[in-house]
Amino acid sequence: QLQLVESGGGLVQPGGSLTLSCAASEFTLNYYAIGWLRQAPGKEREGVACINSSGGSTNYADSVKGRFTISRDNANNTVYLQMDSLKPEDTAVYYCAAGLDSTWCLEYDYWGQGTQVTVSS
Repeated sequence: QLQLVESGGGLVQPGGSLTLSCAASEFTLNYYAIGWLRQAPGKEREGVACINSSGGSTNYADSVKGRFTISRDNANNTVYLQMDSLKPEDTAVYYCAAGLDSTWCLEYDYWGQGTQVTVSS
């Protein structure tokens, strides 16, 4: 079973920054569109950002536009989510997921276990 691994979560104060990483140890991410999604307690999972396989196209949820940046380093088989100006409402478990370019931002075939991000003073 192909699996993604997220890292970089933690506790940060409001206004702070975190960078999440998504890596795959047993397959290359280069052929996949990648999405970052999050789920807060008591809420449905929501898409945060997504990027196509080449990195040439990105898309963001309105709630994070201008604050979050998704990028990928295909040479190092890693996708990043740079999160700036964090707010308490960004608190959630963040997941990365991989899917086809043809259904990017909509459907995902492989998932990570998630990493907790807590924004609190």
